[in-house]
Amino acid sequence: MQIGVETSRAVENKRIFVVDDDGITRAVLQFMLQDDNETHDVPTLDEAYLKGRPDLLLLGASVLAAAEPGLPAKLAARWPDTRIMLIAATYDDTTVPTGVHGVLTRPFTLESVRKKVDVQLGRAVSSLVQLQLVASPAR
Repeated sequence: MQIGVETSRAVENKRIFVVDDDGITRAVLQFMLQDDNETHDVPTLDEAYLKGRPDLLLLGASVLAAAEPGLPAKLAARWPDTRIMLIAATYDDTTVPTGVHGVLTRPFTLESVRKKVDVQLGRAVSSLVQLQLVASPAR
């Protein structure tokens, strides 16, 4: 069942690779994104290289930390048009390396993950303003 999927996105073929050491994180993000995208749960970068080129790479901070320095630049050379988002427990802009286009932080919510991914894929993101009614004081 596709929940909250626009028709134009259902026929679009955007590929996302979720590469992280944590299988639960991969599964959660794959589940959240599978309705709108062709999403692949991939445990290692070597396996990702075999699958071809993604439009967006969601890269676990642990994978980045374990890799040799300059990984984002190497990924950009291999997949020039691919956007890279870091999957992190917390966000600190001083730890985000050059070449990474965004950060997904825990806790994940369906709305925030899809919105951040849509921005990276160049999709229009609706900016609905939620209004809250406030009771007027008794007169």
